[in-house]
Amino acid sequence: MSEPPFFFRSRPAAGPWPLPTPPAWLRDELRNRLVLGLNHVLQQEPEATQRLRRQAGKRVRLCLRAGPDAAMPVQLPTLELPLDISPAGLLQISREEGRANDLVLTVTEPSPLALAGKFARGEKPTVAIEGDVQLAAEVAWLVDNVRWDVEEDLARLMGDAMAHTLVQTVRRAVAALRSGLQPAVQAARERAQALRAGVRPAPPSAAPAGGADA
Repeated sequence: MSEPPFFFRSRPAAGPWPLPTPPAWLRDELRNRLVLGLNHVLQQEPEATQRLRRQAGKRVRLCLRAGPDAAMPVQLPTLELPLDISPAGLLQISREEGRANDLVLTVTEPSPLALAGKFARGEKPTVAIEGDVQLAAEVAWLVDNVRWDVEEDLARLMGDAMAHTLVQTVRRAVAALRSGLQPAVQAARERAQALRAGVRPAPPSAAPAGGADA
């Protein structure tokens, strides 16, 4: 085992607790699922695959990086994905070791929850693009114009009305989960910092069991 188990790692002086790097089989599975999802979205937009066909054979390194988020008590590891553009204008995992990247695409969002919320709302994630000028222009167009229409996909399975209701419910649930987590995570961080500083934190105040006497 190259890394100690998560619960036996030393605590960071400040900030979220970094999670250990996932095993190779899990990283490979996540990468395969991500590529399938990306290609599904690209196939919904014919101009997207047409633009990528012009860049066939080039290599893109996709980096998914979790930024700071008050609602996340842990720091997720960065997921890197080397991709080749196929002649069909789709993406495939690159198997060539040591090959230079034509483009590096870095997506930085506070958490997977924040990224999923943006996808569900049809919003553009925070992306940095570096590398080949022509390929960068095509990828920038994809980021600005291609969206995953979750509701349309679900409508094929369950009908328009039910799909719309489900998507709206999920969006409200994501927003409620984020807002509900933030106070609890902040309190846990303050308590952990107090313990590291050698100060015994005060217990949370309990609400009285009954009402005030008249």
